[in-house]
Amino acid sequence: MDKGFPLPLKAVVVDLDGTLLDTAPDLAAAAARMLAELDLPPVDTETVKTYIGNGISRLVKRVLTRDMEAEPDPQLFDQALSVFERHYLAGVSAESRPYPGVVEGLRALRAAGFPLACITNKAEKFTLPLLRDTHLSDYFELVLSGDSLPRKKPDPLPLFHACEHFGVSPGQVLLVGDSLNDAQAARAAGCHVFCVPYGYNRGRSVAELDTDAVVPGLLDAAKLIRRV
Repeated sequence: MDKGFPLPLKAVVVDLDGTLLDTAPDLAAAAARMLAELDLPPVDTETVKTYIGNGISRLVKRVLTRDMEAEPDPQLFDQALSVFERHYLAGVSAESRPYPGVVEGLRALRAAGFPLACITNKAEKFTLPLLRDTHLSDYFELVLSGDSLPRKKPDPLPLFHACEHFGVSPGQVLLVGDSLNDAQAARAAGCHVFCVPYGYNRGRSVAELDTDAVVPGLLDAAKLIRRV
């Protein structure tokens, strides 16, 4: 893929957790309340950050097992998931805030004429109120949550759906994310991908990922692309 900057593009897709919003405090708070209610040992916020990125179900499994891929007891998981979702829905935006430069970056992208989509693995019942409460909803023409389609990132389906929605080819789209999921989804779809270094990449550096660029933030991403 040609990496000559500024990249000529027609649309931009942005990830939610760890890219637009620092949601870890509210996710960690819900995890803490879940563990307390179930009389299980606590987990610290920094550890929870490494568990974010594959949706709420996987997050809960990781909190229960303290392992990235292990499967907890099914009955315990079902109970824990219900408890977590209740607590998280009650405080989905209590402490979650846009990262520095996010609003300025969205404004710059919109001013440059790019249609914007938000694609996240978070369920819609959390995504929509979170975007609304943080005043980001109006920037996006399209929002795809983890349960909007049959498959989610790192599967390319959400990106293909966005391309169809905007009437553009994958090579004309940029995904800005923070994790392996984002890089894999973009490459599988044939899209360009930038990653920010401040998000939730399972505790690993995004410099290790296959990206077109690592950018400090959305405003920096806007400077490396042009509308065609």
